[in-house]
Amino acid sequence: MNLSEFLPSKKTLYDQIGAAKLREIVQIFYPLVKAEPLIAELFPDNLSETMNKQEAFLTGFLGGPPLYHQTYGNPMLRYRHAKFAITPTRAKAWFQCFSDAVQAVELEPSVRQELLEAVARTAAAMVNSPEDKL
Repeated sequence: MNLSEFLPSKKTLYDQIGAAKLREIVQIFYPLVKAEPLIAELFPDNLSETMNKQEAFLTGFLGGPPLYHQTYGNPMLRYRHAKFAITPTRAKAWFQCFSDAVQAVELEPSVRQELLEAVARTAAAMVNSPEDKL
């Protein structure tokens, strides 16, 4: 007998969102980022690779297959973003774009909340510069 037979199974956030909706969020998100004056300059003009990396990262981060790890290695988010001045204001602008993209996709309210909380923690952790560095 296996102990897991007695435990309730919990779907991952990735399972609850699904690959198609996650892709939709990423596709809505990056045009919003490029339209946001506080952060647009931090992103390349051609966003296809950035979007692919973001989708791969979010897939693993939310409990799906470790696509980012398999393709690019350890995400090392703070290290990879260290060359950019990420102030609290920029982190908030980035998160607002992400939140707007999530709001544009049909999700269960509890799933939406859990996703936004997880991403908000990550956005806050990326701050590496005080406001006066802009």
